[in-house]
Amino acid sequence: MALFRIDRESSLPADEVWRRLTAWERHADVVPLTRIAVRTPPPSREGTVFVARSALGPVGFDDVMEVVTWRPAAAGGGLCRLEKRGSFVTGWAEIQVSPRPGADGSVVAWREDLRVRWLPKAFDRVLVAAARRMFGRAVDGLLASPPPRPHA
Repeated sequence: MALFRIDRESSLPADEVWRRLTAWERHADVVPLTRIAVRTPPPSREGTVFVARSALGPVGFDDVMEVVTWRPAAAGGGLCRLEKRGSFVTGWAEIQVSPRPGADGSVVAWREDLRVRWLPKAFDRVLVAAARRMFGRAVDGLLASPPPRPHA
């Protein structure tokens, strides 16, 4: 089990941070060598399924994820839990967004239990270090630039 947590603070309100972090297709903009395909129609909700395809040329794998908890950020914050249902990458991820106590802005807690099939447990520490760095950079990138607003 490669369990890790990433914490970030943002000057943005919780609903905007939520919108940026749950724009699934945009994760491909901040995760190298990855494309995202959402398999269910919008809007995101429990039951939404998307696939992160990470590849270098013809060699790659699919990270299939399903939203199993969907409580959008509002005045009290939001929580999204993803179950990883792929044949190569399994585990879960939780994205929690809350207003910053006593100040403007918000806080993000990204928790993840990442498992890679056939990777021995001896590599968990290396996997955690690499995942924390990669997902930390992804969160930073998503918070830095807003997704386009949907057309009315």
